[in-house]
Amino acid sequence: MSDRVTLEQCVIESLDAYFRDLNGTEPHGIHAMVLQTVEKPLLQTVMRRAGDNQSVAAQWLGINRNTLRKKLKDHKLIK
Repeated sequence: MSDRVTLEQCVIESLDAYFRDLNGTEPHGIHAMVLQTVEKPLLQTVMRRAGDNQSVAAQWLGINRNTLRKKLKDHKLIK
């Protein structure tokens, strides 16, 4: 087994910590919270790696360029 930490392992560890920090309080809206938390840095990183080329970034992400533009606007990463 590799010593390399996977993205999946990081998510599991973060969610386990989140549940521990709740101290028994019932969680709400976890799905939206995780997507919102992950999507913005994902878009920032892919855009940076793609040299801010939206067509390339959209292709890498496997989404339509118009969908990418909407997401970038939603996260206030473009005007």
